[in-house]
Amino acid sequence: MTAFPPVLPGSDESAVVARLRAAGCVFAEDEARLLVTAARTAAELEAMVLRRVEGLPLEHILGWAAFCGLRIGVDPGVFVPRVRTEFMVHQAADLARALGRNDDGGGLAGRDAAPNRDTSAPPAIVVVDLCCGSGAVGAALTAALAGAGRAVELYAADIEPAAVSCARRNIGALGGQVFHGDLFAPLPARLRGRVDILLANTPYVPTEEIALMPPEARLHEPRVTLDGGADGLDIQRRVAAEAPSWLAPGGHLLVESSERQARLSAEIFAVNGLLPRVVTSEELYATIVIGTKPR
Repeated sequence: MTAFPPVLPGSDESAVVARLRAAGCVFAEDEARLLVTAARTAAELEAMVLRRVEGLPLEHILGWAAFCGLRIGVDPGVFVPRVRTEFMVHQAADLARALGRNDDGGGLAGRDAAPNRDTSAPPAIVVVDLCCGSGAVGAALTAALAGAGRAVELYAADIEPAAVSCARRNIGALGGQVFHGDLFAPLPARLRGRVDILLANTPYVPTEEIALMPPEARLHEPRVTLDGGADGLDIQRRVAAEAPSWLAPGGHLLVESSERQARLSAEIFAVNGLLPRVVTSEELYATIVIGTKPR
């Protein structure tokens, strides 16, 4: 991860910590360090602290979020990537690395085989990031696979214009394409049946529970990125219904869920012809449901 520059001379970090702690910031020391580091002048630091005390997400103030060792640009009004979602990236990276290793390895096996073709290097892994927000998940997976020497053909989509603009900066730098629209609708038709990894960090908070969320989320992030309908799984149902026609044989759909919703999410996957399994991380307090398209 990029190292932080030194704290500005003369800045009173302890005073910032005290103000943030009084405002209820749980990680006041860490946040103070980031704000003091980011501020170029005392006046700018004061303005940033005031915005944080008023409840604006830290990431919107800084203009970026730390995610999987990357700095992901995050604009005001764009969903902030959560640390727990790093578990989705880890799971997707493991699945992607296994693709094409043998006839049972996944969607890449034999996909582009042709006479006299050099097969020493596997074809690019086709990744789609739905409900992409800032593009953090797709960008992090692409970076992880690049580190393993695997090429990625990356696409993303979101219904929020602000998110699309933000994601185009984060994903465009990696050669990815971002589309504006509802779920699969804006994606190029040529991707049907070719997607190896489908990431869908859909909203899964039940409508009645949004009022219980921290103010920085429910007041400063678009409701469409939080509200999953009556049981929280409305968008997951829509994704699971269309996913099989977009996935390559052996391709995988990954969604984030809660521990109590995971069994129903898995049932939704199964009803739509995907082979489901649930994986959890106690460390990140994360639950991921994976659905694999049969070969």
